Amino acid sequence: MAAFVRRSLNRIASAPLAVLVTLVVGCAGAGSAAPPRTPAADKWFKRAQQDYGEVRIDEAHEALEKALSLAPQDEEIRLLGGRIALARLEYGESLQMLRDLPGSEAHGLRGRAHWYNGDLGPAADELEAMLEDPDVRDDWAKSIASLSRIGEARAPFTTSGARVAAVEMAHVSPVAPYLVIPVEIDGEQALAMLSTGIAEVVIDSSSRAEPSWVSIRFGGTLEVSDVPALSQDLTGISKELNAPIKALIGVNLLRHVNATIDYAGHQFVARAYAPPPPPNATRVDLFYARGGGMMVSTPLGANADSRAALFVDSSMRYPLALDERGWLKAGVSPNDLKPVEGDPDHKLKQGVVPLMRFGAFDVHGIPAVLGAPIPDIEKGLRFDIDGVIGSPMLAQYRITLADGGRMMWVEDDSAVRALLSEPQDDLSDPVPGPELGPGGRPMQLGQPGAAP
Repeated sequence: MAAFVRRSLNRIASAPLAVLVTLVVGCAGAGSAAPPRTPAADKWFKRAQQDYGEVRIDEAHEALEKALSLAPQDEEIRLLGGRIALARLEYGESLQMLRDLPGSEAHGLRGRAHWYNGDLGPAADELEAMLEDPDVRDDWAKSIASLSRIGEARAPFTTSGARVAAVEMAHVSPVAPYLVIPVEIDGEQALAMLSTGIAEVVIDSSSRAEPSWVSIRFGGTLEVSDVPALSQDLTGISKELNAPIKALIGVNLLRHVNATIDYAGHQFVARAYAPPPPPNATRVDLFYARGGGMMVSTPLGANADSRAALFVDSSMRYPLALDERGWLKAGVSPNDLKPVEGDPDHKLKQGVVPLMRFGAFDVHGIPAVLGAPIPDIEKGLRFDIDGVIGSPMLAQYRITLADGGRMMWVEDDSAVRALLSEPQDDLSDPVPGPELGPGGRPMQLGQPGAAP
């Protein structure tokens, strides 16, 4: 058997990573012990670990391939491979990596891969197995396992009606450009906030006290049925936005409807098909914490090698929030930052990030804060992030999710829009004004306070 495995590995040395794992797991006996990890395999594994923790997901994937080619039966390497594949939304590869691995973490990762792939029965099996571990506390998994059991016959995110629907976005708050749209939930009109920091749809507990399956309609024409929805009290968010927010729309639904978000153009577009690349758009690769919260890895500051791992949370009112390491990567000493006036806790400081690369766009002069609860966010994400991108930054662009959410197209047509909507008699001698964000729109900090 061992000779057969060696010959097989030689034949597929250049095969995709998931194929390699399938062969090795299929050939190894249930009671066979993995050989010791070689020093070279261990170095590649530790490099993959570091890259993964800093959201260098593609680099982590490449290093993991090297480690797995040297130690294809190593359970720790395969477990990391499952995490990396899930962050890239490669559900099949994640499941092949994790095949037959024991332990609650492997059960949880397999459950998430099945869930996001629409395999409700297997998702429930794996998540319930994970919850049997007394050391595990995971409210999301409890709710999703329950939804999977009661909805095994459903086909999640089934679209009907129009192929595309355009909705006028609601500008509800003078504090920050929160991304809010009108929708119909099971036939009832409601306001929903787009929230890229969460995975699922969340409905206010005053409407539904328990997780449920709902139907959501955009523009009265495109309907998405069998949408999983969790329950939470959204009163605090409604108060923050001064609007009756009845739902949060997470990335799982946004990925399925190939969403376009254009705050400045007052438009949200949902589609039942994958759109072609927009003209004059730049590509930004996206990754997800355990398949959920959205993240990017991008150069920060003048040093192109100084990449930052950033969580993308459209519910945050600040353009950018960085921890101390993030400010140093941006080339700014945290000691040079100024207190935010009116901050009741006296924890926030503010400054300006000189430069951040967003796709192919160089964004200059971004107002940002220090003091946001980034350590708490890291615990939930299980990633070592440098900061958070908030709604004022996202609102500067027209953004379209593509390739199942693995990337977004970013368009900056604000300068053209401004010229069309505000004609001037003389453009040769512009009047000095405030420091401008990307595309010529002022980008300002919101008032201090906790983001929803």
